[in-house]
Amino acid sequence: MPFVSILIIAVMIVALIDIITRDESQVKHLPKLVWILLVVLLPMIGSILWFLIGREYGGGGVSLPRMPRREARTQAPTASRYAPPADARTTEQQIADLDREIEEWRLREEIAKRRHDEGDAS
Repeated sequence: MPFVSILIIAVMIVALIDIITRDESQVKHLPKLVWILLVVLLPMIGSILWFLIGREYGGGGVSLPRMPRREARTQAPTASRYAPPADARTTEQQIADLDREIEEWRLREEIAKRRHDEGDAS
């Protein structure tokens, strides 16, 4: 019985090291943190599941189609993804322009309403 306990602990430690050192793009089906919790809370089942379905193996074997992975959130935006705004106006200038547009819309609606009212009065 002690041999089985030592074996379970050894497999759990190997699985945890493998999860922690593996890149996020090589982890399948669940986030790394969930796999760690699964292996810690259910050592034997979690470790077996990790090695069977949780990790991405190298070039050998059958490749299954997968959903594209999102990029890691910690990466800084690259030059190709970030484009500076085309509008060089300050925030105050943009707000002032919007206020002018709103006032223009309000006046146009008022003029249209007056024309409509004058048309009904005739």
